[in-house]
Amino acid sequence: MGTHSHHHDYNFNERYEFAGKAKMFSIIAVVLGVAAVAMGLLSGDHVTVERTYANLLLMGYYFTCVCAAGTFFVALQYVTQSAWSAGLVRIPQAMAGVLPIASLILLVIVGLGLTTHNLYHHWHADGLTDPNNANYDPIIAGKSAYLNVPFFLIRQVVFMGLYSIFAIIFAKLSYKEDLEGGLASYKKSFKLSAIFLVIFGFTTPIWSFDTIMSLEAHWFSTMFGWYNFAAMWVSGICCITIIVVVLKKAGYMNWVNENHLHDLGKLMFGFSIFWTYVWFAQFMLIWYSNIPEETVYFYKRWEPEYKPWFWLSIIINFVAPLLLLVDRDAKRKQNVMLFVAILLLAGHWLDYYIMIMPGTVAEHRGFGIIEIGTALGFLGLFVFLVMNKLSKQALVPKNHPFLDESLHHQI
Repeated sequence: MGTHSHHHDYNFNERYEFAGKAKMFSIIAVVLGVAAVAMGLLSGDHVTVERTYANLLLMGYYFTCVCAAGTFFVALQYVTQSAWSAGLVRIPQAMAGVLPIASLILLVIVGLGLTTHNLYHHWHADGLTDPNNANYDPIIAGKSAYLNVPFFLIRQVVFMGLYSIFAIIFAKLSYKEDLEGGLASYKKSFKLSAIFLVIFGFTTPIWSFDTIMSLEAHWFSTMFGWYNFAAMWVSGICCITIIVVVLKKAGYMNWVNENHLHDLGKLMFGFSIFWTYVWFAQFMLIWYSNIPEETVYFYKRWEPEYKPWFWLSIIINFVAPLLLLVDRDAKRKQNVMLFVAILLLAGHWLDYYIMIMPGTVAEHRGFGIIEIGTALGFLGLFVFLVMNKLSKQALVPKNHPFLDESLHHQI
């Protein structure tokens, strides 16, 4: 550890003040979101109600994924003993701190969707597993040991519960380190992170199979879990980047410089390409190995109402970051990074939209008040909860063993 004498220009007790316009806008967004959802659910029209549920699932899942990505980021930094991120780790920590709330919201959406038969009716409808019923579906009956309501909900609770517990512990240990110093908290975090990464690695694919893939229970893809993980990770990196840039523009976090931004840009760039690789592998393997029963997934997404969005998703999530971030200088500019991060978050919203809508509302999809309102509401909620969490502690873990290296990070 170097001496701290040359850090006199940084205020390590600096705190973010969550007030004024940011707070007001986030609350207004939440109110608009609640209004849009209420409008959809109380419309009395079955199709509109289903569409509202599909949007709630989309945003609930997206919100939880981004918070889970924050937890994953924190754990990954501990296990790889990364120094560069020490100065900005409070941001993913704040995202991780919101994970229990996000998980609870997603659990309520999934639970209500099941009980009202507005979600998951592909495998959760009357008579599908009864050979004497006209609705009998041998494929669903064959999967019923796994796809049944109690077991499904238990898995949701266990997975999201475990992620949330780890998220809370990581934050607690980090704050404890601020107060006590020393390496005890860091070593504990290191061990717990190793355990968390194993659990997370094995369970996130299953979690995405359950939450999203089971909307179309006939179809399956072993690539789907990694495809979802890539989307989650890119979205998480984008959120961290946006918060970093916004805070820097507001005059906070002087110790975070263009080198840190460059690293975030490399992660964003690299994993956007990884996302495309998995997306394409899923697409190509079905064609290459001639599995006609799996083409139903893409067939649906090539119907006229989805095809333009299908290709737009590839342009936003692959072509845009490829062209915009390939240049070294671009990754070091705040405004470029902010633009690409916002663009990619919108792109992954579209990606989830294409994953969810054909299996829920099919040709009755829409893009209007319900979609925009629900997205706005969750965005407001995310901003409110994460920034509120961020304002509770100093913006830098001042006793982090690698903080000194982070301050002198250069690439």
